[in-house]
Amino acid sequence: MDDASRVGQARRLAADLCTRLAFDSSLAGRIAVVANELCNNLVRHAVGGRLFIGGRAVGDGMLIELISVDNGPGMRDLQACLRDGYSSAGSAGQGLGAVQRMADDFDIVSCLGQGSVILARFYRDREPGGRPVREAQVHGCLVGAVCLAAPGEQVSGDGWGVAQHDGGAEVMLADGLGHGPLAADAAQAALAAFAEKPDSSPSQILERAHAALRTTRGAAVSAARLDLRANQIHFAGAGNVMGRVITGTADRTLLPQHGTAGIQVHTVQEQVMEWPAHALVILFSDGVQSRWQLDDASLLRHDPTLIAAFIVWKFSRGRDDATVLVIRRAEG
Repeated sequence: MDDASRVGQARRLAADLCTRLAFDSSLAGRIAVVANELCNNLVRHAVGGRLFIGGRAVGDGMLIELISVDNGPGMRDLQACLRDGYSSAGSAGQGLGAVQRMADDFDIVSCLGQGSVILARFYRDREPGGRPVREAQVHGCLVGAVCLAAPGEQVSGDGWGVAQHDGGAEVMLADGLGHGPLAADAAQAALAAFAEKPDSSPSQILERAHAALRTTRGAAVSAARLDLRANQIHFAGAGNVMGRVITGTADRTLLPQHGTAGIQVHTVQEQVMEWPAHALVILFSDGVQSRWQLDDASLLRHDPTLIAAFIVWKFSRGRDDATVLVIRRAEG
């Protein structure tokens, strides 16, 4: 968002996504206003601002997320910035307050001197009284992800999938070799194999993906079973899609074995780890630095999508597809 002309472009992209995902006109109007406000905020106040716009399934429904990220200057008084009428630039000051009111879910983190991440989420499907059908009402886990294409590419060579049920969830993240359309084909072949029978063990999912990818250029693939009843994580992977299990006091690694699905995978070994009650499970592709650290533990309390965006924003290598997938238990 380095020019005011990009505001209209972002608004049109948001409107097009609303049409493709069958959002009604009222919701589409709200999303257009929020896209406009977030983009204007980036143009007027921020350095290195970007807006991510994406949609994904939640249960049988859909949601759209708008994520604003920037490199500074950050907000000295966050609560003041969220009040209507507040402005640090002589404008009407309705921007962030309007975004918070219009979004079904809203979250923000701002670091003075470093920048901000803002999330606005909208659900297509509603209860009879108009309340959105949120993810926590549908499943036992909350999921957030950001998947970005390499610079100059129109499609990402990464892909992710989650299959939720009463006992937990199975997840997969695939990173096609290289980037561009052929890498995307490999990632999608892995996800298609996952979708055929997601309620399999991670080793079975990886073996099925290995067979399905033989006609592609291959991919790094990791899969995990998140067991809410046993409080355990079962993990298997081949290549450089890594995982972390993070609490405010501990940070443990889910480490894939060497190999490439579709090319060469040795006998698959599963890793089993305890899943503490408040721990985040995070998978990420090699477009993200492997040794990233979240210095501020308070970030762990935020929305999983905002956490994923923060990690991509701060720790992306900037030259490859980059994906971060974050899962936590739903409260209550």
